[in-house]
Amino acid sequence: MNKLLELRERCNLTQEELAEKSGISVRTIQRLEAGQTPKGYTLKALAVALAVDEAVLSEFSKAPEVSRLKWCKIINFCSLPLMLLPPLNVLVPLAIIFGKKQDSLLARKLISLQIIWTLVAVFLFFTVLMLNDWLGVKSQYTMLIPIGWLLVGVVMIVNNAFEMAKKESPRILPNLILF
Repeated sequence: MNKLLELRERCNLTQEELAEKSGISVRTIQRLEAGQTPKGYTLKALAVALAVDEAVLSEFSKAPEVSRLKWCKIINFCSLPLMLLPPLNVLVPLAIIFGKKQDSLLARKLISLQIIWTLVAVFLFFTVLMLNDWLGVKSQYTMLIPIGWLLVGVVMIVNNAFEMAKKESPRILPNLILF
């Protein structure tokens, strides 16, 4: 049951009575009870009319959480093709987070994962260069180091995608937050 509907019924109010008490139109109350999230003046007016804290009303809809999870899936998957260009696998998801205002703990974990992966990838790239050029190690297997790390990144992204698909509060590995 919708939180607004539950609060309204607990106060023994009809939609018309709540509209009159809050100064909000009946149509707006109907939309909110159908799942739309109250914001700004509407949120404040309803909180006053129902004698509850605004936080109670701002949390009543799960739709924003579903939308946020959808954007986290997009952020996670957009890193996949950009892994070959390491700075972009961080910058493009960051642009999505800030452009779409999807800043959440889950999004921060995903970005942190990409930052760590990128730093290690750069380190491994320079390690392979040092092995080949400075130390004279001429082995056909040195190129397996960055290829292996690329595969580790792909596995992490796919694993995190499966976690987000099966749970409301997914467990992102590794569990680190850098910013």
